[in-house]
Formats: sequence, C-alpha cells, structure tokens
Amino acid sequence: MSFATPSLQPDPERHAAFYSGVPTKRLFAWLIDMVLIALVTAIIVPFTAFTALFFLPLLYLCVGFLYRWFTLSGRSATWGMRLMNIEFLDRGGLRFDGATALLHTLGYSLSVAFVLPQVLSVVLMLISSRGQGLTDHVLGSVAINSPAAR
Repeated sequence: MSFATPSLQPDPERHAAFYSGVPTKRLFAWLIDMVLIALVTAIIVPFTAFTALFFLPLLYLCVGFLYRWFTLSGRSATWGMRLMNIEFLDRGGLRFDGATALLHTLGYSLSVAFVLPQVLSVVLMLISSRGQGLTDHVLGSVAINSPAAR
C-alpha cells in the first residue's frame, strides 16, 4: 500500500517513461554503490593502523549508511543512481531533503538487515506500478528516470 499522492508524482500510466526500466537500473546502481562503498572502506582501513579489519563489517555498514544519506540528501540519488540516470522523489513529488534521505536510508538499512523484508522489497519493486520497494511504500517515495535523462 502506497501513501504517495499520485497527482504530485508522475502517473505510471500516463507518464510511463518516468518508470521504464527503473527496477533494473536500481539493481545496477546498487551494485555500483556497493563497489564505491567497498573502495571507501578499503581506503579508510590503513588510516586506522589496520585495526578496522577487526570490525570491518561494522565499518562497511557505517560507511554505507553515511554514503547513502549524504548522496540522497544532495541530489536525491546516490552516485550509482546518478550514473543510471534515476532519482528519488518524495510523496510530494520533490527531491529528498536531509530528513527524508535519513529516513529512506534507515528504512533501507533495516530492510537489508533481514531476509524477508529485503525479498519483499525486491518483489514490490518488480510488481508495483511505480516500482516502489518496501521503504518507498512506507515513505511514499518513488524512484524515477531523471527528467534530464529522458
């Protein structure tokens, strides 16, 4: 169930180009983001005198959380999403602000922490008309093709 206000976001039936291929683009963007997060994490490790190797998964999670929050706050898209020419809109049809980016990042982090919410999120992206994941449904956000890219 989406809490989005359809009139403030592109309608998937009348403006299908906004949603065309977005789930696939989100997958590729996610892969790009994971590589970037891994690179940043690897760069940080030597600056901790390699002690970060003892808590590497926690460091990776923290770097990933900050990366997603700051990049979504900036242009409503991570760097992977920018390369794939997609961006998020909030329930009002606007780009994310810092608070919405934080909530979306928190929702994403919680959903990937458990298998069932992650699977549900992927299924929702594939079957919903707007391609919304679980966090998107809760917040009323959508991922669309960037208007400049069309």
